[in-house]
Amino acid sequence: MNHISFSLLAALALLAGCQKAEVKQEKPEGFQLSDTMLKQIELDSARLQPVQDELSFTGQIISNGDKTAKVFPLVGGVVEDLKVELGDHVQKGQLLAVVRSGEIADIQNQNSSAGTDLAIARKNLAVAEDQYAAGLAAERDVVLARAELHRAESNVSKSRKQLGIYGVTQDGRYTIKAPISGFITEKNVTESMQYNDSNVDHFFTIANLDQVWVMANVFESDIAKVKVGYEAEVSTLAYPDQRFRGKVDKVFNVLDPESKVMKVRVRLDNPDYLLKPEMYAQIRVLNTQGNKMLAVPAKAVIFDKNRNFVMVYRDQRHIDTRPVEIAKTVGDISYVQSGLQPGERVIAKNQLLIYDELND
Repeated sequence: MNHISFSLLAALALLAGCQKAEVKQEKPEGFQLSDTMLKQIELDSARLQPVQDELSFTGQIISNGDKTAKVFPLVGGVVEDLKVELGDHVQKGQLLAVVRSGEIADIQNQNSSAGTDLAIARKNLAVAEDQYAAGLAAERDVVLARAELHRAESNVSKSRKQLGIYGVTQDGRYTIKAPISGFITEKNVTESMQYNDSNVDHFFTIANLDQVWVMANVFESDIAKVKVGYEAEVSTLAYPDQRFRGKVDKVFNVLDPESKVMKVRVRLDNPDYLLKPEMYAQIRVLNTQGNKMLAVPAKAVIFDKNRNFVMVYRDQRHIDTRPVEIAKTVGDISYVQSGLQPGERVIAKNQLLIYDELND
């Protein structure tokens, strides 16, 4: 019985030893980043760079005042044909409206009369010159006839210029044309509308929206922190994931008496006409300071367990989870107070996957 027990214990001990050996053999080796995963990450280096500060303001997008034109009717009348609507894009010289005007009829009559007077003045001069040559008239008569001809020519030229300014068609209609290319952003006229100088201001406002202005509201406490030339980043409710970049190009050195804010203007290119006048905007103004700090991409920082970490990459076998102190984050840059050295490489894309793998 004792011999059987001893044999059984020996067998169990041997079996246990085999199992331990098998477990030890199956223990996984140290972490190594696969070649496939290596292609899916991005590496960036910690580097010293000037510290940026940022201020946030609210504001509104408006049309570029230097490329905006109001179109006024030059004479009173009745709008016979309206060619455009609010929001239409027009080209310089494009017909906007056709007007029938009594004032234009008067100018045409004056032009016709001036033409008749010119023909008579020419004939009178020819007669005076012939009579003077024949000794039947004095030189004074020729001089007076020439002066009358000059007056008649001046009147004809004046009436023709007036008709040219008004853009009168052959049938005597007054045409209103676009002075610049752009969008109709304001329209104060309807077809068949009768108007005169006392009951209408301007018919249209045309704005070229290739470039727009953003007017930011700056409170007194921030006035000294905003200067011409500072970089600005603008976001809108319409495109929350898109950032439009420009520069502060004017600081209006007056405060609104009611809101107590100062206006600051940011100029933005708008090639796809995404930004439209009257849009609400959020403006971030960036100010580059003189001092430098170690910086990494903000997307490389992992926040976990109330701490900040970055994944420091040396090679595929050596990747460290490094705790860091972040001084501040401005835009897409995080400034590192401690935990990193200049030149160390950090993983800036898909770093969470590696963090989870190493820290489970």
